[in-house]
Amino acid sequence: MRIGECADLSCDCLRSTGPNQWAVHVPLGKLKTERMVPVDASTCELVQRLRFFRSLDPLPADGQLLARPGSKNALVRQLRDYLHQVCYSLNLSSRIVPHQLRHSYATEMLRAGVSFPVLMKLLGHTNPEMTMRYVDVALTDLQREFQLARAKPRHWVPQPKPPSSKLRAGFDGLIDSFQASQHALEIFRRSLPNGDKRNRLDRLANRLTKILAEIRKLKTT
Repeated sequence: MRIGECADLSCDCLRSTGPNQWAVHVPLGKLKTERMVPVDASTCELVQRLRFFRSLDPLPADGQLLARPGSKNALVRQLRDYLHQVCYSLNLSSRIVPHQLRHSYATEMLRAGVSFPVLMKLLGHTNPEMTMRYVDVALTDLQREFQLARAKPRHWVPQPKPPSSKLRAGFDGLIDSFQASQHALEIFRRSLPNGDKRNRLDRLANRLTKILAEIRKLKTT
């Protein structure tokens, strides 16, 4: 979430969405939208700790998860300063701002398999172009997606199952024989590289499918 949204979180921002499922309610933010962001157990524990310390705060209760000693802008500046102190204690040479964490979150979610429309919802964006600015697509990501697409292409039908070794009699046996031929043809066709032979076998497979349909019609009549 944006740092301004973080500063606006309410004490009851943690909501149960199902058995052992939790989400943080992010209030109206920069784009005048609100959303629910799923969180893990460690985040739930962090929110509970913040609620506990907030209950001990001498400042009057205002319903906010993070206490504001002054204005909201003062709290945001304080949070940024805390991040700079952490970076300094870790001897990080580069300067890190809170919004970079949001960019890292978007990239890691996409790499973990979150779909692009869902990522838009998580970030609270209203158009894809805005989300693309947050995603760092490296060459390693392209290679991984390319190899995955080749290994498990979504447009391929499931691997055909071989028919029973014992053929039946009559029309049923004829259907079994054609299905066995379909299976053998499809297995061999998939082993060939893209080209004329593979395309011609694909056309033959379509003919077998039509022949099977006609045989089934004969059987029913």
